[in-house]
Amino acid sequence: TIAEDKGVLVRLPPWSNEPPENLKMNTRNVYSVLVNADDQLLVRGENMKVEDLKDAAKLFIRNPRKEADKAEDPTKAIISLKNDRGTKYKTFLTVYNELKAAYTELRNEASEKRYGKLYDLLTKEQRKIIRNEIPLVISEAEPTNFGDED
Repeated sequence: TIAEDKGVLVRLPPWSNEPPENLKMNTRNVYSVLVNADDQLLVRGENMKVEDLKDAAKLFIRNPRKEADKAEDPTKAIISLKNDRGTKYKTFLTVYNELKAAYTELRNEASEKRYGKLYDLLTKEQRKIIRNEIPLVISEAEPTNFGDED
């Protein structure tokens, strides 16, 4: 038998023939994550261990101390994920899962604080409120050619 590859489930925006709107974005709200050809993780140009990524992303998104180098607000935070064509698929998935886990934990924390229960146990309307407070925004850039991380 042949095992079916499930891939990564993401919701794509609807197709449009219109050119995308040119948005100006504050770079402080962008958390750039690069996985290079050697499976090394660079976050905002600094080396980082994958096991530190989830907590670092949460801190960036939530920015509890209102630091100037982190997102202004969770609703403005954007995670930009880019990999090299030489990146191992397993490494890419691990990094992607850590970023998703950061959002899952933030949503659970917000749900506990607001409703006293985990996000998955909320009503549809309650989940919508939490998603509006902490929208999951992971932008995947086109992979670079092997060894070309710029």
